[in-house]
Amino acid sequence: MTSAPTSGFPVKTTAIWVLRVLLGAAFLMAAYMKLSSNPQMVAEFDSVGLGQWFRYVTGLLELAGGIAILIPATSVIGAGILLCVDAGAFVAQVFVLHIDWIHCIVIGALLVTVIWLQTGNRAR
Repeated sequence: MTSAPTSGFPVKTTAIWVLRVLLGAAFLMAAYMKLSSNPQMVAEFDSVGLGQWFRYVTGLLELAGGIAILIPATSVIGAGILLCVDAGAFVAQVFVLHIDWIHCIVIGALLVTVIWLQTGNRAR
């Protein structure tokens, strides 16, 4: 007995890849900005008050997560790392920097969506 071919466009797979590529690119760019000592990033982390070492740690986490989210076998772990970085950015932007934080909510929701889409079928 043969199974019927699936018709239509693989929407879920395409959505996962689009989200992973967009989020990976965004976090890799953010990592570059931090690790290359962009003056804006240096000033922002001075304002946070934890020292420039924290900028490097954040940049390395963004680099690792940005690469991991692009690899199917590690994308959920990468999204989890990036979600932690995003949560930290939200806290810093709301309570310390007092700057726009809406993008942290949107990025966090997209990261949760990636995790949900990729782990949604495993629970069944």
